[in-house]
Amino acid sequence: MQEEKLEKLITELKSYTVENLPLSTLSDEELEAEIEQIVHRKIADSYYPIETQVALVQSIYSSIRGFGILDSIISDDTITEVMINGPEDIFIEKSGKLIKLDKKFESERRLEDIIQRIVGLAGREVNQASPIVDTRLPDGSRVNVVLPPISLCGPTVTIRKFSKEPMTIEKLIKYGSITEEIAEKLKLLVKAKYNIFICGGTGSGKTTFLNALSNYIPKEERVITIEDSAELQITGVANLVRMETRNANTSGTGEITIRDLIKSSLRMRPERIVVGEVRGAEALDMLQAMNTGHDGSLSTGHANSTRDMLSRLETMVLTGAEGLPLEAVRQQIASALDIIIHLSRLRDHSRKTMEIAEVLGYEAGQIVLNPLYTFEEDEHSTLEKVSGQLQRTKNKMQNVFKLQLSGIKTEI
Repeated sequence: MQEEKLEKLITELKSYTVENLPLSTLSDEELEAEIEQIVHRKIADSYYPIETQVALVQSIYSSIRGFGILDSIISDDTITEVMINGPEDIFIEKSGKLIKLDKKFESERRLEDIIQRIVGLAGREVNQASPIVDTRLPDGSRVNVVLPPISLCGPTVTIRKFSKEPMTIEKLIKYGSITEEIAEKLKLLVKAKYNIFICGGTGSGKTTFLNALSNYIPKEERVITIEDSAELQITGVANLVRMETRNANTSGTGEITIRDLIKSSLRMRPERIVVGEVRGAEALDMLQAMNTGHDGSLSTGHANSTRDMLSRLETMVLTGAEGLPLEAVRQQIASALDIIIHLSRLRDHSRKTMEIAEVLGYEAGQIVLNPLYTFEEDEHSTLEKVSGQLQRTKNKMQNVFKLQLSGIKTEI
């Protein structure tokens, strides 16, 4: 009953605010101060705890200038993903489990207003002519929007939230994704400028792992990051250039693709190129960059295994260069990539590193892989809980030339 009363009060005060204040001329701070006065006048004859008064002000303000009910969801650090399927169906992921919220937007129009505000913050556009957009929130969280008529259930928003603190290898060790010993080996590989590709399925932690790995890049190097929507949180690198793609405008011009950015980055004297995710024809440009002296590049891609990633890369390259013979494509991949790391989200929703493999080269029509570490479950594993860790295989690392050039004598 109390909640219904508060909802009614919020709706009433919001209507009063919209009708009686010059919203377009007020700054955010001025609007919040005005709302505070309106709330205090309205509830002067009633008793409301201080926290309820603050919540009233915040609810009215966020419904006008913020993201409405999304504000409280986004501010909850325990929520990792938000899925909005139209104004009435809101789902969240918490501790690896999907939960439907009992909240809803006032109307489809209100949800569309919030979408336009989110998209506008990153300088992007979404409308009927261009109904699909990838963008980000000010805190770096990734946002995908699909509007009707493409989305049949109404405006659809998917938000992948990111931690306010950059991911580190130490955290991955704490979460059990890798061991301390393997982290040290990966550190050496990054410092020795091995080209490393991280693959895995949706939600397996590719971007998180890439972010942690990128913090092993020596701080004095010039690093260029290329992403669809900027998510990486590389810290401590002074000479850092961050670039993100741009969708075409309403007239169909002005699009800047990952492919364009990779080509441009080669003229910017990069020492490291970090491509957030490779999805299509840009794979060819990334491989060519790796093959033309830009060692130490890092990237990610969707795949279910290290071998599957090689097949997908072949397909991606061929979409951008149909005339290339498959043999040439495989040789290009084999000479560009040094290490492939495969991640997976397991049955208990934990994210684990499943395999670290070395790319040896191209022989007898196939790319040769040399698995160095593989994940093995132990006797404590159950249907509900996965227990195990990466184990060193008996295969010796063969491509040690870059380690030797860097003066590193430790065996990987």
